[in-house]
Amino acid sequence: MQGQQQQQAYDRGITIFSPDGRLYQVEYAREAVKRGTASIGVRTAGGIVLLVDKRIRSPLLEASSVEKLHKVDDHIGVASAGHVADARQLIDFARRDAQINQLRYDEPIGVETLTKDVTDHIQQYTQVGGARPFGVALIIGGIENGTPRLYETDPSGTPYEWQALAIGADRNEIDDYLETHYDEEMDLEAGIELALAALESVSDEGGLDPEGLSLATIPLETKRFRTHDADEIRVYLEQFDLLAEPEPEPDDGEGDAEESDEDRSDDES
Repeated sequence: MQGQQQQQAYDRGITIFSPDGRLYQVEYAREAVKRGTASIGVRTAGGIVLLVDKRIRSPLLEASSVEKLHKVDDHIGVASAGHVADARQLIDFARRDAQINQLRYDEPIGVETLTKDVTDHIQQYTQVGGARPFGVALIIGGIENGTPRLYETDPSGTPYEWQALAIGADRNEIDDYLETHYDEEMDLEAGIELALAALESVSDEGGLDPEGLSLATIPLETKRFRTHDADEIRVYLEQFDLLAEPEPEPDDGEGDAEESDEDRSDDES
């Protein structure tokens, strides 16, 4: 009981380390990321691929209102997992940082520089009283000096560079798939296929619905962030045989009505 009370005391303060050197609030922020839907980033020889699972839970919800994929600059895009509201704050910070760099130095900001600026901002919220860590992780991808770069930000404020990664729900399973099938020499279309197949590998529906996905690419040739609409995603899913089968139409009940009429006539006779 005493040990549990001590842990609860360390839970209350983000600026206090536990005796074993842990910041519980940062670990809880990572748990918030795990509860978010999956986002995937793939670095290919032809550019960057960003894919997110929006998981539309109601047919009444406008799919475009679920924002997990963002353009930060012409050559940089971000995918998020975790609290969407926290992600919006970090995206706004990243956009301002990119604009300031353009005005101050008259050149686009580097992907590594932007990532470290964002993680420095995140880290400040792990050592300031009266605040909480950001409950979100970001995949930051872009083209820097003619080279695709792909980074992850952690709620602790630590940046990591990856060739391919997933954040959010089912991360371990998706990462295992990426590790098995990733090829450094793959082109952009192969990277799209890998990202879609990795997400489909953890799907319970036996396929993917284009309306529940957001896809963006940053080709090395154009160096410009580009989103793909649902029709384009559907074409990719059909091409790679990953499209979910349409749900059967509900029975209108006419057969039951006819049967009940026949039963009624039998009773009357």
